[in-house]
Amino acid sequence: MTATIDRVTIRERATSPPARLSMTSGSAPGLLDGAWWPRSRDLFRELPALVGVLDARWGRITRVTVNPTHWPVIPRKVPAAGHTVHVGWFAEEQDPHKMILLSYTAGRWDLLVIPPETGAAAAARLMAAAATPGGLLTASRLMADESAIREVVEDRGRESEWDSEGGSAPPPLRNRLGLLTSAREG
Repeated sequence: MTATIDRVTIRERATSPPARLSMTSGSAPGLLDGAWWPRSRDLFRELPALVGVLDARWGRITRVTVNPTHWPVIPRKVPAAGHTVHVGWFAEEQDPHKMILLSYTAGRWDLLVIPPETGAAAAARLMAAAATPGGLLTASRLMADESAIREVVEDRGRESEWDSEGGSAPPPLRNRLGLLTSAREG
């Protein structure tokens, strides 16, 4: 059996876009040290840019762990910034929206991983919230809060669209007992 390696694909995968990263600036300890917004769910392609930025700031990143919930393929090793980063995963023990990065020289960082399909406004809110020094919200809590914000914004959009198409319903009436009734039951 003969195996062929497609060199074009290897070169394309080795090229990483710049990392979209926000880190805490203060020294107050928190649950998260910042946020990362990858462009895809391909760790092999995305990690080199992230590691390159963090290596320059804090020393060589040697190990990364993720929760496999949002990563379809988790490579065991990824070449990045002139060295190899070992990648592991924890399904139950690690928040599905968090990545842990380890360095021999500087310790550990916990990053919120913002899904690639997230809009720019939501990503900006999440990056700012995760980079707040001394923040006490978990990665999943930040994502849940953002989801709630998105629902409120969508509801307001639907209401304004409905109002522009003919107005809103009259306010509900209350009967003698103070219970809400429809206008027809009045």
